[in-house]
Amino acid sequence: MNAKALPVKYSQTTITELMIPSYANFGGKIHGGILLSLMDKVAYACASKHAGTYCVTVSVDKVEFLQPVEVGELVSLKASVNYVGRTSLVVGIRVEAQNVKTGIIKHTNSSFFTMVAKGEDDKPSVVPQLILENKEEVKRFIESMKMKEIKNAVREQMDDAKSKVHVENAEQFLKSERCIIQI
Repeated sequence: MNAKALPVKYSQTTITELMIPSYANFGGKIHGGILLSLMDKVAYACASKHAGTYCVTVSVDKVEFLQPVEVGELVSLKASVNYVGRTSLVVGIRVEAQNVKTGIIKHTNSSFFTMVAKGEDDKPSVVPQLILENKEEVKRFIESMKMKEIKNAVREQMDDAKSKVHVENAEQFLKSERCIIQI
């Protein structure tokens, strides 16, 4: 699909899956990796619907597991395109787990996946503009722009920090840390 612009609601996607025992760790809670895999699937579905083409995950931001997910719960992953660049999309995901016996729904985590659309030649492909139809959608678009700026600044600072590490001063620098240098 090569539409010039599409509304947020066009590509909104929800995936619901039953959490089964094989998804659980030794403590009986669902593995975080299972949830991340499901989040990646819903991000792909949402981004690809908007882009009208194959999309790949470039980065994942703000993964915090707020509450554990139990075997037997229904997990719903709600995805929405929050921002589009020229070839990239930021997909916001909200994960909720429902206890089917009690009906109680808990918010387990939220995250942001940056996806890039790919064309038939496997090169980045231009995505349709995003039509923002309410204040919440405008807010999420602006938030995504600001998070992108912060992420780029942090990336630069981290690269700078890595390049300025000098092991010669390590003993003094690490004296109050929980490590032992045995070089």
